[in-house]
Order: sequence, then structure tokens, then C-alpha cells
Amino acid sequence: MVWTPVHAKIHRTIRSRHLFDRNQRLLIAVSGGQDSLCLIKLLLDLQSKWRWSLGIAHCDHRWRSDSQANAHHVENLAKTWGISFYLETANKPINSEATARDWRYQALSAIAQVNNYQYIVTGHTASDRAETLLYNLIRGTGADGLQALTWQRPLTTEIMLVRPLLEITRIQTEQFCQEFKLPIWQDSTNQDLQYARNRIRQELIPYLRDNFNPQVESALAQTAELLQAEVEYLEKAAQQLRDGALDTCTERLVPSEAEVSRSMGDEEDSLTLLPLRLNRRVLQKAPLALQRRVMRQVLQQILTDAPSFEHIEKLTALIIAPNRSQTDPFPGGAIAQVEGDWICLK
Repeated sequence: MVWTPVHAKIHRTIRSRHLFDRNQRLLIAVSGGQDSLCLIKLLLDLQSKWRWSLGIAHCDHRWRSDSQANAHHVENLAKTWGISFYLETANKPINSEATARDWRYQALSAIAQVNNYQYIVTGHTASDRAETLLYNLIRGTGADGLQALTWQRPLTTEIMLVRPLLEITRIQTEQFCQEFKLPIWQDSTNQDLQYARNRIRQELIPYLRDNFNPQVESALAQTAELLQAEVEYLEKAAQQLRDGALDTCTERLVPSEAEVSRSMGDEEDSLTLLPLRLNRRVLQKAPLALQRRVMRQVLQQILTDAPSFEHIEKLTALIIAPNRSQTDPFPGGAIAQVEGDWICLK
């Protein structure tokens, strides 16, 4: 086996970030593109050191005429490498990026659960991280959106999604595939400029690279990495503040993060039971950044969709509003009202 600097980097990353343990079962999401082929080749080469059991999963969205041929291509690669192969095909073509992503993670989780894989591994790179930061920034977001694409996150209570290539750029994965003559499947949808992410990849990033910073992808990925640590800290601090402000009579009605995770999209189970009360005197002592995060955490548990900036702001304003002030109804009908020292949601 040829041991390249990329092999060494990924080996160090897995070990230093504790992404996987030894002797674990890893399900690798392989599209056939350069990033996923680079990923599976690296994990195959590192397998003897870590004693992993590897499997390949491919999701056919049926949104290209050659999608079935693409799936056969990946299946043949799995046979060549002697790896278990799993295919999930959509019942009907999926044309929305967001819908496709949600379906893909559900499909991968189902395959992993049935076949006892502890980890689902994807080939997201530093380039993907940079593009996601720009995409979310353009649409409007806070630090949470800018730090999206983290190293790992739970998909279920038993399955972890892991992205080991977040310090490797797409240029590096292409060079790696060329060096090892890996048969890349060219996805024509990556060139379709009707998708915003493709315009960022094909037009915006090259422009920034040529006119502002040749290493713009790495620089943006590093920014996302810094934000990730800060977001984790702020979320924990906000949770402590929320626990201190929440009326003890309603404290048990707010599900823990683990309970929300376990509900896995069950709308009724993931919602907080109303009414609930927050102590304004406790919240008034905190910085605005934590106040907003507390309100967002509360709204995430009473709304079916992610709270908007406007939702968070109008609830935060009640921390210092006059007595009897109230909001207009939130989606779903909940109203927040000031009652003395308390913000009451009902």
C-alpha cells in the first residue's frame, strides 16, 4: 500500500478527534464521485490498522437518466473490493436538494440499523464546508448556520454520522483519485447552475479564489471550525440559563435533547407541552446572545418548523417589556405574555 500525506492526515484526524473506535462497523456513503471514492479508498487502506468492518451504501435519487448505471458502477466497485453493498432507490424521482438530503439520511440510517453499523461515514470536504457557510450566509443565518457540517452528529441514539474529510479540499480529493486511478463517476447535476450550491461552487468560489484569497476554501472551513466550538459553548450556557429561568412547575414538560433525538421526527413527542413560564429577572441578567439562544431553544420545542429571527426577537423583547405585553400568535397558535416577573407561553 502506498502511504500518502493524505493517508497520514486522515489517520491523525480520526485518532485525535476520536471519530471512530477500533473494531467498529462503518457504513460508507458512496455516490461514485471523487470525494466518496477518495474516502472509501482511504478507509480501505487504514482498515488493517483499525480492524474496521466496512460496508458501502449507495442512494439512487432517480433524478438522472444514468442513475441506475451509476448505482451499478458503485456496486461493481464494492464487489472488486470485497465489501458488502447496499442500495436504496427512491420510489419516485427526487428533485429538491433538501428533500433528497433528508431522504438520503433516512435511507442510510435504515440500512445501518438493519445491518448493525454504528457509524455512517460521508465524504464531505473542506470545500463543502466552505460552500455551506457561504450558502447559509447568503440566505441569512447566525453562527449556527455558518458552522454547519460538523465532524460528527448523532442520526439516532445508536448511529453517528461522521465526516472525516473536513480538512481536505475537493482539489486534494481529485488529485488523490488521479494518483490511484480511481474510476470517478461524473455526476452531470453538479454542473447544473439552476442549483444555488452549484453556482457557489462553479462561479462564486473560483471568483473569490482568483480575486481575494487563493486558499479561500480552507480559510472558510477554518472559520466554520472556530464557530463550531463557540456554538457548542453558547448552546450549553444557554441551556443552563434556560433551566434556571424555567418555572419548576413546567420544568418536567421540556424534553431533554436525548428525548428530542429519540423522537426522530415524531411531531407530537418532540413538542413542549404548554403552558410554560420563564423568569424574566433571571434572563435580564444574561447577555443578549444568551437571551436569544434561550428563546430559540424554547421555540424549537413549541414550533413544528425552525423559529425565524423575527420569532426569536419578538419573544426576546418580552424580557424587558411592560407588564401585560404579549406577542401575536406564533405558528400553531401559541402566544407569549408578560405576567409580572414571568413570560408565559400558552
